[in-house]
Formats: sequence, structure tokens, C-alpha cells
Amino acid sequence: MRQVNVPLGTRRYSIHVGQQLLPQLGTRCLKLKLGARCAVISDTNVARLHGAAALASLRAAGFSPVLIPLPAGEQAKSLAHAQRCYRALAAHRLERGSFIVALGGGVVGDLAGFVAATYLRGMDFVQVPTTLLAQVDSSVGGKVGVNLPEGKNLVGAFHQPRGVFCDLDTLQTLPAREYRAGLAEVIKYGIIADAALFARLERDMDQLLQKHPATLETVVARCCAIKAGVVARDEREGGLRAILNFGHTIGHGLEAISGYGKYLHGEAISIGQVAAARLSQSLAGLPEREVMRIETLFARAGLPTKVKLGAAQERRLLNAMKLDKKVSGGEIHFVLAPRMGRATCGHRVPEPTVRAALNGEAA
Repeated sequence: MRQVNVPLGTRRYSIHVGQQLLPQLGTRCLKLKLGARCAVISDTNVARLHGAAALASLRAAGFSPVLIPLPAGEQAKSLAHAQRCYRALAAHRLERGSFIVALGGGVVGDLAGFVAATYLRGMDFVQVPTTLLAQVDSSVGGKVGVNLPEGKNLVGAFHQPRGVFCDLDTLQTLPAREYRAGLAEVIKYGIIADAALFARLERDMDQLLQKHPATLETVVARCCAIKAGVVARDEREGGLRAILNFGHTIGHGLEAISGYGKYLHGEAISIGQVAAARLSQSLAGLPEREVMRIETLFARAGLPTKVKLGAAQERRLLNAMKLDKKVSGGEIHFVLAPRMGRATCGHRVPEPTVRAALNGEAA
């Protein structure tokens, strides 16, 4: 097992990456000195696979847990389902000293964290991410929230977990498409922060696709360490943390115009990152050979690298992008990569250049 620390003063916590962590959930929560009562928020798919193990571990450690199931899918990440959780917490008489366990992927983690941040003006929670995407990205850093029909993550808060437990065994039950979607965030870390990691992913992609335990543990822990370092320096996205959104402006727009159903998050940001690489070639000096390395690696991971849009769809996408949280003064600010392993933020990109990138061209 590997441990990554997130140094945030009194809100510091650790990320644990390894096997057989779910059966240890109760004892690890005891070490955090959490309250006696808790709610496990999960979706119906994850609850069927891992809910009993989580509840049994918590009960064995002396906690009194209750399960709050949600429908599976991005549509559950809404204010309506947040209200369902609030009412369930009230019905079970959970108190401010109680805590929440987010058991599932990014949707569950974001929603459960948002509920924890807002119910009774804030209560403790722990993340138990069961997807690759959640393990390397959404479970770390304290950004929680829900979607609106107009855009992704438009309502939310910063609320750090007390601990993150990445049990790699849960990835064995993950559908292949979901697992590949998580690799989009893994590849992102190589592009924005670690050229050596990107080269390792090129070398070890076949092992990752086979879920080789030692390779997974090393790569997941490295991704968590990169994000922990960024979060420690910029917890509330005042500047540096925006680099984590490489490819996300376009990706979130694609998710919004397709009704959060056609693309998984990782698939949408795969397309977004390849487009962002082309923008980086046009505006930040990223060599064409690096753009090709990026596109090739996403393709090897089994992820989409381009999208075909009609004129009306393209306009809808550009409008959706203008609702992104990184818009300032009505202008979209992009994250670009001037070279492999480094990203910079705050780039204004003309619409024709965005259109060219979406069509697979460097303007």
C-alpha cells in the first residue's frame, strides 16, 4: 500500500492506495476519530457490488451506518438528488458529529461531498472511490458539487474529505468502458505535470489496460501525488489549480450539449485534451510530434480523440463553454501545454481557432 499526504494545515488528510482497503474501512475510520453514526451514499450498481462489505466493516468497528442509494449515472448529480439525501439524513437523525461515506465513482463522490458540505452547515466525510477516474482525480482536492441543465458543476463548494481510500480491488468489477474513461485523467497528469509519467504510460499502457496490480498502484499513487501537490499550493483554484482542467472546457461542453448521457466524463475530456493539444500547438508552441504522441496514447487507451459536429451543434458547444467556471468577463480561458509535462492557464483563444481544433486542425 502507498500513502500520499495532502498538506492543508488543520484540514490535512491522507490518500491510501492499495488492495484490500474496503474491508479495513471501519478500522481506518476509527483512527480518524469520526462520529459513531454515518451514512453510506452510493449508487445502486456500486451498492450491489460493494455496499455489504462497506457496511459490514463499519459495523464491525462499532459504527452505526445507514445506506442511501442513488440511481447510477451522471443524472443523479443534481439538486433534486441532493435533497433526497438531505431528507434521508434527517429521517435517520444524523447529526453534525456524524459522517458520510462516499462509496462510488465521481458522481457519487461529488454529490456525497456536496451533501456533507451543506447539510447542517457541514459534516465530515470520507471518500471510497471505486472507479479509476475517481481514484486519481475527483476524490482528491475537496471540489464537490452538482450539475444544472445549463452546465456541469455550476453549484458546489470546497469541502475536504477526512481521508481517501483507493481500493484497487474495486477496479476489477469496473466495466471496461468506465475503466478506459479513467485513463483519460491519468494521461492528463503526464501532459500537464510529468513528462516521465507520460513516457511510462506509453511504455506500460498494455499493463494498465490489463489492470496489473503493481503498475496500477504506482501510477494511481503518482497521479494522486501530483494532484495533492497542486491542491496544497492552490486549494480554491485561485490560479495554479486551473491546470487540472486541461481539456475540460471543451469536454464539459460536450457533456452538457449531449445531456450528460452520450459521453462518459473521461471520453469527453479525451476529445477535449486532444483539441487542447492542437490549441497548444497553435498558440503555445507545443511541437506537432507531441500532439501526435498525445493523440496516439488516448487512442491506445481505447478513448475517442475527435468529434464530428454540425454547425448548430458547434454553436451550442461554444455557448455551453461560455458557462464554464473558467470564463471571466465573458471570455473563455483555456489551459494549454507549451511542452510535455507543463501547463499554463488563462489563455484567451479566438473562436475560429477553437473550431479548427475541434475539426482536427492546428490553426
